[in-house]
Amino acid sequence: MAKIYTGIDIGTSHIKVVIASHDPSGGLRIAATAMSGSKGMRHGYIINIPDVTNGIREAVERAERTAGVRVRSARIAIGGVGLDELRTVGEVSLTTSSGEVTDRDVQRAIQESEKRSSAKLTNRKVIHAIPLAYRIDGTAVLGRPTGMKGTKLAVDTLLITAFEQHVHDLISAVEAAHIEVEDVMASPLAAGLVTLTKAQKMAGVVLANIGAETISIAVFENDAPVSVKVLPVGSSDITSDLALSLKIPLVEAEQMKRGAVTSMDVPRKKIDDVVGGRLKDMFTLIDAHLKTIGKQRLLPAGIVITGGGSGVTTAADIARATLRLPSQVSTSPLAGRSVAGDAAWAVAYGLCRWGYVTEQKDRERGMSYITESVKEYIAKMFRSFLP
Repeated sequence: MAKIYTGIDIGTSHIKVVIASHDPSGGLRIAATAMSGSKGMRHGYIINIPDVTNGIREAVERAERTAGVRVRSARIAIGGVGLDELRTVGEVSLTTSSGEVTDRDVQRAIQESEKRSSAKLTNRKVIHAIPLAYRIDGTAVLGRPTGMKGTKLAVDTLLITAFEQHVHDLISAVEAAHIEVEDVMASPLAAGLVTLTKAQKMAGVVLANIGAETISIAVFENDAPVSVKVLPVGSSDITSDLALSLKIPLVEAEQMKRGAVTSMDVPRKKIDDVVGGRLKDMFTLIDAHLKTIGKQRLLPAGIVITGGGSGVTTAADIARATLRLPSQVSTSPLAGRSVAGDAAWAVAYGLCRWGYVTEQKDRERGMSYITESVKEYIAKMFRSFLP
């Protein structure tokens, strides 16, 4: 039986599951996708574990029936408002007799950067520690430092963190559905694995994953994630604005938001004005973050929009006008599947891709996948992001 990879995207409005397996011809084959309604979530974090567990169990069982397999473990994403970033620096002495930088030295430097920030990590868990740049004896290194010589190695590190309680609750909800959690990944990075090309990540791009109550953004440059942020707004705010402005039921407002024809006789311009106003506010928040990190209007590959809110018809046009950047809605990584015909599935599929790629790299190195520690495993995942 082929090895399967399962990704579970636990959102505020929906829980999405993708099951993939190794294709003999190379790559991944999608075996099943399934969705269930999500209850017990607020702005991406859990407020009622049993409700979330029920939703997970429902979605997973549907996917299992379609794929004809039993899901025993999965990778999950976290993307609530508690997700944040912290930049730090770690420095270590090169203790080998020749002063040559080894992979172990690189890991020691990254770990040292975490230790130096421990006072700022109270109640928080480091999800990813991503090296952004290296220096040997104060001189910048272009590329990987492994094999170079010196006396001291310094690393600039991007720590992506989440509230420890949020991570614990998320894992508990999945395990209560009798599914082992193999690992946790920040949702915008998971989406980036399948929606962005290497060329886009090299040039500079921002990925905006629009969920029901949050927008998760990841900024990439030189093929590495350089910033991750979650904003407490989402596509449900557009629905609420329409319902209040037009005094209509939420169900009708949701249909209007997506451009569907409804029984309500409302001028199209009025709908577009309400939707456009809220979208402009959202992209203005993204623009403000880009300004904060010094990337405003400086990303040649522009913005790529994904997630459930990417289906709003005017999103790309308003993003282009607000950010003054190239703009596009992500092409679905599962295009051609009737159940998964839009970019809302990017996170769940990205988690499958993460597991597959990491396992292939481990096999190439002749290393044991099972006995690796969680920290070593995450570090290996992000080797591909090294500048």
